[in-house]
Amino acid sequence: MGIVGSLALRPPGQASVVASPTGEASSIAPFRWRVPVAFGTNLEVIGDNVLLVAENLRRISNGALVITPFEPGELVPPFNIVDAVREGKVQAGYTWVGYDQGKIPASPLIGAVPFGMEPWEYTAWWYEGGGQALREKLYAQYGVHPILCGIIGPETAGWFREPIETLDDVAGLKIRFAGLGGKVLERLGASVTMLPGGEIFQALEKGAIDATEFSLPNVDQSLGFDRIAKLNYYPGWHQTYTASHLVVNAAVWDALDDQRRALVDTACTAGVIRNLAKGEALQGPVLNQFPDKGVTAIRLPIELLRELEATTQEVLAEEAARDADFAEIYAAQQAFRADYAEWKRFAYLPRDF
Repeated sequence: MGIVGSLALRPPGQASVVASPTGEASSIAPFRWRVPVAFGTNLEVIGDNVLLVAENLRRISNGALVITPFEPGELVPPFNIVDAVREGKVQAGYTWVGYDQGKIPASPLIGAVPFGMEPWEYTAWWYEGGGQALREKLYAQYGVHPILCGIIGPETAGWFREPIETLDDVAGLKIRFAGLGGKVLERLGASVTMLPGGEIFQALEKGAIDATEFSLPNVDQSLGFDRIAKLNYYPGWHQTYTASHLVVNAAVWDALDDQRRALVDTACTAGVIRNLAKGEALQGPVLNQFPDKGVTAIRLPIELLRELEATTQEVLAEEAARDADFAEIYAAQQAFRADYAEWKRFAYLPRDF
């Protein structure tokens, strides 16, 4: 049996009738997908966005197209979602593709880049600057079709028990860190470990790690990091944007007709803007409550940021030299950013205006 058959992609059978904008009826052959997610759907912004996407897809298809999210670990471990999709164990998954870095070296460039683009800049590159085509080309080698389905602004730079003022404070630090930023900290002497979101609090509480990064302030607060580590550093240099994708088994995607593909794309595009909007809306109130919790928000010294940036450039250059896909995507991002920089410099007010 082929992948499509083994995944039980529902055959056209009884098609649902959906009213088009012109009032004409159109038939949509139904499907039902099991979709494991990397983050618990109880987590606002990074977790619940897939619920919005699923509901929008159900509504615009009049119930014909249904994706059912499964919590982290229910079907597959959160770091193995792309593998499960590729192997045909599930039809699709919702994840941060930076977790694929060990197997697909270029994947972090799609998920989050240290000192990289801002969220709207990334979406411009993705939709209009060739990013989508490069990503599809990359993941086609692994039998997966990726769809941008969510994006948030910068994460915090981390939660620490002790002050971080120079690179000497990084050396020897036991920290949970993800993606290319983790490679930067390793280069600077930190002991970096990767943990799923649900395991971080316990590691922090027991002292297995000294510090951690994970996501936006509202997410980190809901996981309890502020109960242990009272110094919350900014800016999120390691993830200036964090993109989430709906990754679909390539054979399953190829079996869809144009109408169903368009509906999935539409639901995910709506998910991108709604995800960014919600993430931006929630953070101010969280930071305003820090004093009541004994938490201090601190900006990293400019000198330290410059040193982190210099090390980041070394790491990115080395990764590009080792992997042709990484080199191609990184060069495309740099070219787009160079052009965009002129618009950004002239069009927007200075950040400290």
